[in-house]
Amino acid sequence: MTDQMKLTVLGCSGSMPGPDSPASGYLLEAEGFRLVLDLGHGTFGMLQRFVNPAEVDAIVVTHLHADHCIDLTAFIVALRYGGPGYRAKNVDDRITLVGPSGTRDRLEAAYDPYARKLGLHELFGFTTPNDGALGPFEVSYALMNHPVPTTAVRVTYGGRSLVYSGDTGVCDDLVRLARGADVLLCEASVGPDDEYVPDLHLTGKQAGEHAARAGVERLIVTHVPPWVSREVAAQEAASAFDGPIELAHATKVFSI
Repeated sequence: MTDQMKLTVLGCSGSMPGPDSPASGYLLEAEGFRLVLDLGHGTFGMLQRFVNPAEVDAIVVTHLHADHCIDLTAFIVALRYGGPGYRAKNVDDRITLVGPSGTRDRLEAAYDPYARKLGLHELFGFTTPNDGALGPFEVSYALMNHPVPTTAVRVTYGGRSLVYSGDTGVCDDLVRLARGADVLLCEASVGPDDEYVPDLHLTGKQAGEHAARAGVERLIVTHVPPWVSREVAAQEAASAFDGPIELAHATKVFSI
């Protein structure tokens, strides 16, 4: 039997927190290694239900829109001022933080635009996306079709793979990255009554089309805004993808 990854949804609401979910954030675990994928509005509070913040080993930020990264400012507070379970013991315990170029500047501006030196390098080991090992995982990235630099990420462990789309419009590189994956965790932001803006987000049907073209085993629909029905997004995805489709919900746990 192959080893499995544990995926916990910290938040899945698209573009902003909703009444039943924070914005984007996910916790992926294997062999005791804890990898956070995105940390948008409200997700740091949810993270604390499942793990002590200082026990997070690595964070991957797909892009620098607030609904995917802004709760890193809360993480800074916890690591600096929190009690046991929050503070890193020394500089060797820095959390690896993978993000696009400019991630550190973005956090400094969001946390305190007037501070000259925040010393964030003492809390996080900043790096840009590079394919390779991250703890027990093998990770690879691809640029998505979004107005700011955005990467999707493929995480492989024990012969199984999860691909997380981040935010994207229609994108052949997402199909290539997700080829043959066990799970595609894919955004479906645009509802049937929304104005469609090219090169920004996907409809539910487009999420299903990407899953079908990539030949994934399972599709998890996520990043659905509060004004769009998750069930309708899943129904639209099912019109293009005939494999299993599930809906992301805050606190839901998936085995991969």
